[in-house]
This record gives sequence, C-alpha cells and structure tokens, in this order.
Amino acid sequence: MSDTESIIAGARSDRKANMADIIDRLFSDFFEMHGDQVAGDDPAIIAGLAKLGGHPVALVATQKGNTLEERMATHFGSPEPTGYRKALRVMETAEKLNFPIITLINTPGAYPGADAEASGQGQMIAQNIRQMLKLKVPILTLIVGEAGSGGALALACSDEIWMFENSMYSILSPEGFASIMWKDAHLADKAADLMRLTPEWLLEQHAIHRIIPEDMLADGSLQTAMTTTLERLSQQSVEQRLTRRAAFFRKF
Repeated sequence: MSDTESIIAGARSDRKANMADIIDRLFSDFFEMHGDQVAGDDPAIIAGLAKLGGHPVALVATQKGNTLEERMATHFGSPEPTGYRKALRVMETAEKLNFPIITLINTPGAYPGADAEASGQGQMIAQNIRQMLKLKVPILTLIVGEAGSGGALALACSDEIWMFENSMYSILSPEGFASIMWKDAHLADKAADLMRLTPEWLLEQHAIHRIIPEDMLADGSLQTAMTTTLERLSQQSVEQRLTRRAAFFRKF
C-alpha cells in the first residue's frame, strides 16, 4: 500500500465516522441545535454551542454515523441543503454572540441527489462560502477524515484549516476523478496520486495551515492548540482577520 493509499484508508476509517464521539472528546457542555428554520433538519450536520477549555464556541460538524441506518440517513456524511442552512444559522448565531466557530469535517461532499439539487444545493453551498468569508468572529476548521468538493469548502472558509495526518482534501473523490478521466472508478488509487490530496502536499502549497498528529485527539493537546489559536485570532482586529481570510482563498 502506497503512502497515499494509507492516508485515504485512514481518512475513511470507521473510527472517524461518528463525529459525535469526537465532539465528546474535544468539547464540554455541548448543546445541539436542530432545524434550518425553513424546511427541516439534516442528520448529516451536527451543530450547536459548546465549551472548549471552558470558553464558549459554536460548533458545526459533519456526521456519517456508525450503523447502516445512520449512514443511510446522513447519505454517508453528505449534507443536503437543510444541513447547510442549519450550519449557517448556527454560525450566524455565533457571530451575534461573539463566539468563535469551529468546524469539523468528514464528508465526501454534498449530497448529489435530485431532490437536493432541486432544493437549492448549489445555491446553499455558494451562500455558505460567501457568508463565512464575512463572519466577524474567528473560524477554525479541522479536517478529520474526508473533505470533498464544494460540500467541504462550504464549511471550511476559515481563518485556519488544519488536517489530521490521515485525512484528505480534494475537489472530488478519487473514484469520481477516475470515473471522469478514465471511465473506470477502479483506478481510484492512480487518481489519488495525481490529485495530490494529502496533508503534506497541501501544506507545502499553503492550502492548509497545519497538520495534526492523530494522537493529539487522545492526549488532550489538541484542545490546548485550538484554544491558543482562537485566542490569537481573537486578538486581531475584525478588519485584519477578514482581510487575511479573504486573501487566503483568493490566491487559489
């Protein structure tokens, strides 16, 4: 198995599928909020308010689930428009409360179903991207597993993007890339090598800000690193923070 194949396998590991468990490890006093105030709720997005090291934060996370029933309900971690609206509602609430925002991402991408497209999937992705670039509070994104396409970017327009060492960040899945390029999804490993979706390469290209060792999730040091970073971002002026956030994404 190549290094890229090993990273992909780690990114798609079942132990990363239940984001609720990871939230319990990193945060306390989590209060989950439901519904988009328009059409319903989406179990592929977990969102609400929590505490990180005693400090209040807003939290948005994608959720795959453990059982087949859970994964069917979340479309294997692929949000629908209701999910993105719920995420944006919580992030805009955070801005009103002056709470920093943390997003945890493990999604192959937005759900591509006909109903989702008819309900404005592309519009919601674009709206989330636009609004995240305007939010005045600090935003930190952690890519825990997969981060695919605009479905991930709609939750990752942040001041800093961190990737776990076994995670992937790409314009689409390797299987999708192989299907488009060679009409054969079985060539996903070849596609993955061409796509350069690994944390090391993305850090070299300044597309992300930091690589997180997997063991930081268990030893408590990740909470400290997140708290320190949010405090540093909070010390910047709003104008400075928004200018830097926009400049980071405009260079690509």
